[in-house]
Amino acid sequence: MTFPKIISGGQTGVDRGALDAALNKGVACGEHYPEDRRAEDGVIDDKYPLTPLAGAGYRKRTRQNAIDSDATVIIYHTQIVPKGGTELTLKTSISQNKPYLLIDMNVFSVEIASDYILDFIKKYQIECLNFGGPRGSGVPSIQAFTQMVVERAIEKWAD
Repeated sequence: MTFPKIISGGQTGVDRGALDAALNKGVACGEHYPEDRRAEDGVIDDKYPLTPLAGAGYRKRTRQNAIDSDATVIIYHTQIVPKGGTELTLKTSISQNKPYLLIDMNVFSVEIASDYILDFIKKYQIECLNFGGPRGSGVPSIQAFTQMVVERAIEKWAD
């Protein structure tokens, strides 16, 4: 069994950290971005193998990626902000009866978080794993943390 395909919407922060890890480790990745390919830092780089979702802004894209996946990992910092994209990802996972894993970067080290992701993948036999969480502007260190966690999970999977 190969490591699951990693999907996200390409926003700065958790989305990009997960995609960068997949690209660095040769794991399949992709899915949807808003129709205009926008993110908070401008146009999403072409290096990310994402496809436009017709008529979609951030919220529609967020919901669709959660729906298209087998499960979702949400990495956050201290709390999930009400009415934001991270909460929408969680609510969509719940409403679609999809498994989800919450990882607070203030509580778990890279090693522990990567172990939780591996256990989660195995428990639910996940083939397509969505990642969601705050933008980089909200939590500047979350993109690097996510990338390290996902890269470590991929390395452990290969061992």
